[in-house]
Amino acid sequence: MSLCSVDSNVEYSKIPAFAQTQKGEIKGLSDADIPQLVAEHGSPLLVLDCDSVRTQYEALSKALPNVTLHYALKPLPHPAVVATLRDIGASFDLATNGEVELVEGLGIDPEKCIHTHPIKRDGDIRRALEYGCYVFVVDNLNELEKFIAYRDRAEILIRLSFRNPNAYSDLSKKFGCSPTQAIDLLVKAQEFGIRVKGLSFHVGSQTLDSQKYVDAILESARVIRKAAKMGLPALSTLDIGGGFPVPYNESVPAIDDFCAPIREALDVLPDTVQVIAEPGRFIVAGAMTGVASVMGKALRDGKMWYYLDDGLYGSFSGITFDHGDYPISAPFNQGQEEVCVLAGPTCDSIDVISENISLPELNNGDFIVSRMMGAYTSATATEFNFFPKAKIHVMNEFAVAEESVKMTKRHRA
Repeated sequence: MSLCSVDSNVEYSKIPAFAQTQKGEIKGLSDADIPQLVAEHGSPLLVLDCDSVRTQYEALSKALPNVTLHYALKPLPHPAVVATLRDIGASFDLATNGEVELVEGLGIDPEKCIHTHPIKRDGDIRRALEYGCYVFVVDNLNELEKFIAYRDRAEILIRLSFRNPNAYSDLSKKFGCSPTQAIDLLVKAQEFGIRVKGLSFHVGSQTLDSQKYVDAILESARVIRKAAKMGLPALSTLDIGGGFPVPYNESVPAIDDFCAPIREALDVLPDTVQVIAEPGRFIVAGAMTGVASVMGKALRDGKMWYYLDDGLYGSFSGITFDHGDYPISAPFNQGQEEVCVLAGPTCDSIDVISENISLPELNNGDFIVSRMMGAYTSATATEFNFFPKAKIHVMNEFAVAEESVKMTKRHRA
């Protein structure tokens, strides 16, 4: 197992690019590795396995073979994740100046990036253009008008809204326009001399029903055909967003099965339309494992409360912000399980991870292990009450063939 740590203040440009990974010699984190890692790096700890990032990216690429995948940085904007995906040819989805600076510092080709925040300040547009990212998303007239000044450089995707209240996050509640409004925006864009590259949508995070994608694709195809009949400039791109599901405490369909109806629906699009996607959670959710330690315990109202050194304000922030349902266990403790409460470390009564979880008896210093902690955990963590965020320890970051390393050294020389 290759282990290395990446400090949160890492200089991005020092993360090198390597050509290929060495398969067959890499293993992920096992329970047996945890005590040593905590002894070396402390608790709370998040362990990021870059080999999992590669595996998930490759699985989705196979499930959507004709779709260009732009990793959405939002759920885990860690430089090791970005560098890992860069090295296997991924593209990227950006939404803020900070994300632009991260990929720029890592040497990402700006032509492999899109900027998909539907609402932007003028400075956000200028910063992305300065980097060399020219594709943006709009969903209303006010936003479209911001690009009049940049019409010679920018290209636009118009974002459609498809409501999905059953998703973890129904992103079409906050963003997107109707198909009729999209046609109106296409007309206005032509008047303004702004080039519209295509359409985009996002059916919602952790979407469990692939029919949501199918319906959105078919409706997008109708808008594309209607625009052509109206004599508007041809639309060459459809962005089908992200939201592909991962298993937390419940199973989800295998990604190839989940994407089968999506592949079929994409066949209705004109051959001239390029399809892209913005996966985030699917790529990184399973790549990070959390380890927390018991700080104390108390019997309250007939239940044992265990107080951990990580909680809702830290790595478990996804419980609050993302409906997170992380698989939690105490793999080093034996004995009969009892219903108990897991609480975080802060002096705040809402800092409770679970009020109804079955675990064996725990003692001070014992470990709690939580899986599927890659998405919306460290990214949304705070240092409330001056409890520091969990350190991130990186595994398998540079799992490269020896010859690839030699080639890189020769190139630098």
